[in-house]
Amino acid sequence: MTAYRDQYASLFNAGQNVVVMGISNDSAEELGSWLHDADFPFVFASDAENEGRTFAAFGGGLRDNNSVDSRAVIVVGPDGRIAGTIAAFNQNDPMAYEELAEIVDRVTPEPEGN
Repeated sequence: MTAYRDQYASLFNAGQNVVVMGISNDSAEELGSWLHDADFPFVFASDAENEGRTFAAFGGGLRDNNSVDSRAVIVVGPDGRIAGTIAAFNQNDPMAYEELAEIVDRVTPEPEGN
């Protein structure tokens, strides 16, 4: 997710008024520990206590063991509606960023001057 953080403004129209939420079955404590020193322009959520039901409520899928797919992503558009979900976001795969960019770009205008 650090690659996404570092390229956020240039790749995703600065994601103006868009909320990108990474959600996993990691505990809040585990996520907090990992994020403590990072400055991410998006949020992370733990679905550990809900056994994946929170992500499923947003339209995301579950693995066979009823847990959230690793590094699932939810994108909320400026209108407050779910713009898209990515069931398994692989931060090492450039195609994952293209898929995320398509969702974000679909609901955000390109900044003026581009």
